Amino acid sequence: MALHNEIEFENSICSHLAAHGWLYSATDEGYDRERALFPEDVFGWLQDTVPEELAKVLKPDLNPTMLAKAKLRVLDRLSSVMGADPFNGGGTLNALKKPIGVTPATLRMFQPKPADGLNPSTVERYGRNRLRVMRQVHYSQANNKSLDLVLFLNGIPVATVELKTDLTQDAEAALKQYRQDRNPKGEPLLCHGRGALVHFVVSNQEVHMTTKLEGPSTRFLPFNAGRNNGAGNAEREGTSPTAYFWEDLLEPEAWLTVLGKFIHYRFEEDTHPITGKKSFKASTRFPRYHQWRAVNALTSAALAEGPGHNYLIQHSAGSGKTDSIAWTAYRLASLHRENGSKVFDGVIVISDRTVLDGQLQKAIEQLETVAGVFAPITRGSEGSKSKQLAEALIKGRQIIGVTLQTFPHAMEEIRKNKGLAGRNYAIIADEAHSSQSGDAAKSLKNVLTSMGLEEGEDITTEDVLAAEMAARAGATMNLSFFAFTATPKAKTIDLFGRPDENGTMEVFDLYSMKQAIEEGFILDVLQNYTTYEMAARIAQSDQDAATQEVDRDQGTKALMQWVRLHPHNIAQKVAIIVEHFRENVAHHLAGRAKAMVVTSSRKEAVRYKLAIDNYLQLKGYETELAALVAFSGEVTDPESGPNGFTEYTMNPGLKGRSLTKAFGSDDYQVMLVANKFQTGFDQPLLVGMYVDKKLSGIAAVQTLSRLNRVIPGKDKTYVLDFANDPDTILDAFQTYFEEASIVKASNPDVIHDMIMKLDAAGIYNDREVELVAAKWVAQRNHNGLVSHLQPAIDVFHDRHKKAVFTNNTLELEQLEEFRKTAGAFNKSYDFFSQIIDYGSTRIEKLAIYLKLLSKALQTSATGNNLDLSDVVLTHYALKKQEARDLKLVDGEGKGLKGITAVGSGVVREKTLGTFGGLIEQINKLFEGTGIRDEDQLNVFESVSRHVESNEQLQREAIANGPLDFRSSPTLNETVEESIYTAGDGHQKATNVLLELGGPEKIVEILLAAGLQDRLRARAQLDAMGND
Repeated sequence: MALHNEIEFENSICSHLAAHGWLYSATDEGYDRERALFPEDVFGWLQDTVPEELAKVLKPDLNPTMLAKAKLRVLDRLSSVMGADPFNGGGTLNALKKPIGVTPATLRMFQPKPADGLNPSTVERYGRNRLRVMRQVHYSQANNKSLDLVLFLNGIPVATVELKTDLTQDAEAALKQYRQDRNPKGEPLLCHGRGALVHFVVSNQEVHMTTKLEGPSTRFLPFNAGRNNGAGNAEREGTSPTAYFWEDLLEPEAWLTVLGKFIHYRFEEDTHPITGKKSFKASTRFPRYHQWRAVNALTSAALAEGPGHNYLIQHSAGSGKTDSIAWTAYRLASLHRENGSKVFDGVIVISDRTVLDGQLQKAIEQLETVAGVFAPITRGSEGSKSKQLAEALIKGRQIIGVTLQTFPHAMEEIRKNKGLAGRNYAIIADEAHSSQSGDAAKSLKNVLTSMGLEEGEDITTEDVLAAEMAARAGATMNLSFFAFTATPKAKTIDLFGRPDENGTMEVFDLYSMKQAIEEGFILDVLQNYTTYEMAARIAQSDQDAATQEVDRDQGTKALMQWVRLHPHNIAQKVAIIVEHFRENVAHHLAGRAKAMVVTSSRKEAVRYKLAIDNYLQLKGYETELAALVAFSGEVTDPESGPNGFTEYTMNPGLKGRSLTKAFGSDDYQVMLVANKFQTGFDQPLLVGMYVDKKLSGIAAVQTLSRLNRVIPGKDKTYVLDFANDPDTILDAFQTYFEEASIVKASNPDVIHDMIMKLDAAGIYNDREVELVAAKWVAQRNHNGLVSHLQPAIDVFHDRHKKAVFTNNTLELEQLEEFRKTAGAFNKSYDFFSQIIDYGSTRIEKLAIYLKLLSKALQTSATGNNLDLSDVVLTHYALKKQEARDLKLVDGEGKGLKGITAVGSGVVREKTLGTFGGLIEQINKLFEGTGIRDEDQLNVFESVSRHVESNEQLQREAIANGPLDFRSSPTLNETVEESIYTAGDGHQKATNVLLELGGPEKIVEILLAAGLQDRLRARAQLDAMGND
């Protein structure tokens, strides 16, 4: 019964192929096991396509014996090329794509589909390609084992297939068969590089594939179309769910396209772990189903629609976007219409990925036999890159790789070049939401758009503004955008999406996070999610300051930030992080696992780094754990030290390496970050993440997704979150778990609403707007603009001063609303003007004017300089909450909201209150969190201040390392003295602490909180003050 079912499945597939352009062999008669070739098709193809070349080897006057020897010579030569190292031009793929010398002949074994039909002989050769399906192929010379199907192209094996019916054995049985019973060693058909290019397992329900058989360690990838945005395949009426394999993929033209325009070798440098010797490791790149589907769909749509359209591709992390972009670029660059004309004159790939540039070039070199197709413009100074870009565009290089930053510097140079007029370009943007927003996208369009004016014709302000609007609105039809992203924002969908039958903007192609997780290409980072809840209480030591009037919102923010940066808070979290890492994370991946600590500010990152270094030294962990810190610029923090802190000074062990390279080594296990490495950072060894920063929406998804990369041995991740509600994080991931969609569309009329409000404020007049816009268009710089902006600036500031003097709160609110609305107008117009032509040069002029004016308007705000010097932390507790598996479920995404009413509300009226009342309000935030009298920290504040003022200890802190300082008799004596001095006011708390371990315990806590660093900083500050 089982055999019968499998034979019927095999029969149905072969019958379909035989009826749709394939040659069919019911047995393996004529198959050459030794060379893994089907000679009949090898010579049939050569005789059909290059008879003159073949005749140079198979000479007509040869007798049968000599003819047989000549044929073996051809087969041996072909087999030799297939068996050579792909890096040196050998391998099955190169045997198909490159000419093969058989002295004195030159033979070609494959004709890919020509880009156009202008060369009849090439079209004829393409039609002569021989596709053959052969059943029950006995492939081995050592035994009689057979494969269900082998697929040949012109006598060369390109794929093997094992079939299983789900009524008997499922796909897992075939996977096991390949791994355990299809040893590639010594088998020409199965060896990577030498044999078939890809090996398939096909059942009624699933398809899997691999390009390299490696025995039990063989890794098969799913080649499934997806079901309900997840893994698997949807039901098909009247046939198997996997019918797409033989009906679509193996359709002759589709299959020849895969062989000619998708499959390529990738060579990656490999370093021997012991000898350090470098070599190149070859892998065969075969598209996964969604890649094949998306690239074909994009190519077909671009051919049918022509230039001037947008395509948004939402492909999750783990989707293989680098390969998808390379294939898309190659296909678009060679896309021709029936009349032979090119759809695009060039393809420009924009990406911040450092690996994409090199991989793209290597992929193009594999796919394209003509040299010089790809031009990377990513190295050198901005000036030199501008010239390189201009030269590449003028010379018509087919594919140009750039970073987004290249375009603004090149804009003026290329704009002036009339040689680019009328050319069409495909723009491929990697991670579209970060690469194509605001001014940068408009600069990009302007660079490639001719103004259409005759040489010598006067150019007026109106001309330039009209051209600017046309470019923004997409009225110029010479650009098509192909935007790849895993997490599109609402603006991205609005800009790059396309309407469905209901007019709702949607993505062009989807490979969801859900499918990537279910197929095992990324990990679900929410499975081990633990939160901590902080409880604290603060007080003022100076009661006279309690009546100071402050803005409650700004004061609350300042006080909460003060609590976050408090040494005790950071020290407690550092202890939890380090011990959790050592106990739960460090042992993963054979001891190479790493973790990231996400902080909320640069100052916090600095204090975390000092605290973690101090804790490691205190505990003697320096030999097993080391941390890096990443932040931009220089941080000034007098409480931590008199000098500024930079990445360079805080990471002394870099030794000339980049942070990325150093973190990838075994020298470092933890990286602390502040607004860096939270997007686009790919480190597969990351297993743990410690979050001390408020996250929501796309930022939450992008940050936590740093953990999701898959490598062998990594099956679990850990998240400890000190700052967020788990449900907020879950909601963020739900939005992108399946397809991101817009639940509330953007409203372009908000631009008109904001203009009405801004005009009504009476700050500026139309003459001033005209003068500023004209000056800006003529010069493109700020010179001479101030005089035309000054009247509005004066009106704004005069009214503001008068309102402050007369305590006119309504006027202050209206002025603040004007300033905020002007800023909101700029952001909204930057977005809407890229997709809508408002048809009014007045709006364009106003956009220029308001962008310049809003930068010039500054107002003062009560509460910005809140004095927190007398605030003390009296109670503190950090409590672990129950660990959760935040389960992602189908259909729970809340959707994204577009721009609907920016800047149209009323400014929040400042709520003033006393400083003392504000502190009481902060303390109420922690009510119900279980904070107890035992959590009091007054004693630590008092002890710490007393210890830090000891000049002898300051000198010892500077002169000694952490271990020696920890053993200082002066330290222990001073702390013990301070405890009993503080006990006068805090006897209960002091008694509790002494019961927990006495002075030694308090010494340990103070050291963990950075006491030695603070002593050093205090000594340096005192010395500077004495100078």
